[in-house]
Amino acid sequence: MPYDWVVFDADETLFTFDAQQGLSQLFKQYDMAFEQSHFEDFKAVNKPLWEGFQNGQLTAADIKQQRFVPWEQQFGKSSLEINAEFMHCMASICQTIEGTDRLLETLHGKTKMGIITNGFSELQQERLQQTNTQHYFDFLVVSEAVGLAKPDAKIFHHAHTQHMADSADPERILMVGDNPHSDILGGLNAGWHTCWFDRGNFQIPESIKPHHTITHLDQLTRLLS
Repeated sequence: MPYDWVVFDADETLFTFDAQQGLSQLFKQYDMAFEQSHFEDFKAVNKPLWEGFQNGQLTAADIKQQRFVPWEQQFGKSSLEINAEFMHCMASICQTIEGTDRLLETLHGKTKMGIITNGFSELQQERLQQTNTQHYFDFLVVSEAVGLAKPDAKIFHHAHTQHMADSADPERILMVGDNPHSDILGGLNAGWHTCWFDRGNFQIPESIKPHHTITHLDQLTRLLS
């Protein structure tokens, strides 16, 4: 095993979800008709908020408080309350990406594993329980809990010092993620080795050079076996 630790991003690396389906489920709970325009309106508000969060301009609390403000009157609840219900819907539809179970089972007991994810603490815990994968991981670092977000190298250093004290060499840590900016650039800036999971969702800049690139998690299983 070339690495002492393998650290994963969560969303769209190990776990996948359909935000449109989650939003549709939320509307269904209120017996409200759901249309494509609702999802487009949600994306128009949600995407800039997450970009601001990753750039250090907003906090996780800002996202919770702001992304459902336009719908407060329609739902008759605060944005925070709507957001909490939406996150529960999202957790309930979470599934592992093909190859996740084989990868985690293969690595289990052979190398230590952790997760660093940008997002909300309660949602990530619920997803681990939903997919029955929590027992594979030695730690879970969530940006909301530590007040830092990838690609800030500080969140990687936090994980290293707080949870991987037995691994003094950053090059013995592999960061695996689908986002070239937050996962790969962040891992490189921390001095870690990186593996880009290219799912066809992002173009990677020429300036960002991962140590490994995969298009299926089974490739990572073979690489680390």
